[in-house]
Amino acid sequence: MCRLLGVVTRAPLPLSTALGELAAPFTELSQEHADGWGIAARPGRDGNGPRVVKGIERAVGDRLWGDALTGTRADAAVLHLRMASPGLPVVPGNTHPFTAGGLAFAHNGFFSPYDALDELIDPDLLSGAGGSTDSERFFLRVLTLLRDKGPVDALARTAEDIRARASFASLNCLLLTEEALYAYADEDPDSEVSRRRGPDFFRLRYRADGERVVVASSGVPQPDGAWRVLPYRRVLEVRRGDLGVRVHG
Repeated sequence: MCRLLGVVTRAPLPLSTALGELAAPFTELSQEHADGWGIAARPGRDGNGPRVVKGIERAVGDRLWGDALTGTRADAAVLHLRMASPGLPVVPGNTHPFTAGGLAFAHNGFFSPYDALDELIDPDLLSGAGGSTDSERFFLRVLTLLRDKGPVDALARTAEDIRARASFASLNCLLLTEEALYAYADEDPDSEVSRRRGPDFFRLRYRADGERVVVASSGVPQPDGAWRVLPYRRVLEVRRGDLGVRVHG
């Protein structure tokens, strides 16, 4: 299982500043979620795609991770700490976020079989897969649907496809586009992971404090009153232009 963190700010800031008090405890989660990390960050409203930095070591103690936090200026970013599913190698191609066409995507959870979506993915996209994870297939199905749907519908429809074709623990994910950060939350409470880790493990929460909006997995400080739970099977949209927040579904 993995951990997710997304942030949108009013103006580009170093990620360490944008994350503030969340940076250290999120990094510390890599003591357990130790199978690599990745950051996709948009430096501003210049139309350029996200800058992506990845490592296959645990974030704690990795100089490259620390340098990425302090040296990357962005007004929107997705951060991921990986705990690899059994049997999946820890290699760059399996490390989130996955990117294509100016989009970045990160997933927390798993579904089985990993190729359950393959017949629903555009063959050209599938042939270009860089790794062997179910999570990348999740993203490729979203990309396929984005050709004629918006991000909210693409995320919700892909989750429906997975529920219909596979068993899963969690479908929590973050999608970063030029216009917005999107988050989707979903969990099977009867999965072995959910029963073992408890009802809070797969909760996604978000908070808006005027100058930033953050979305986070459990494990970082989330004091009552400051954070809102993203209900399951809902899509959160955070607009980059004005920090507007909307829950769809």
